[in-house]
Amino acid sequence: MDVEPLYTKIDKSIQVNAGVIVLENSQGFPRNESNLYLIGQSGKIIWKAEKPAVSTFFSRVKLNEDGDTFAAYTVNGHACELDLQTGKLISFTSIQ
Repeated sequence: MDVEPLYTKIDKSIQVNAGVIVLENSQGFPRNESNLYLIGQSGKIIWKAEKPAVSTFFSRVKLNEDGDTFAAYTVNGHACELDLQTGKLISFTSIQ
């Protein structure tokens, strides 16, 4: 599935059953938006990942083995656990 970035460039994409998880580069990305989102098979955005702090961006993402969650890390040092179906934060800790 071909995916176009919303604002910057795509740093990473992960194919999942529901579509493609996209991590966009944070350089120049609008501060009030999430640079991590899921695009469905139709090409529409299903969710934008909930951020642990409004002023941060995601820098890394990986699927967890359980198939229901994924891990993401922010430029401000948060390690986050998120729900794959909704993009909502399950938990986060500060790693700095």
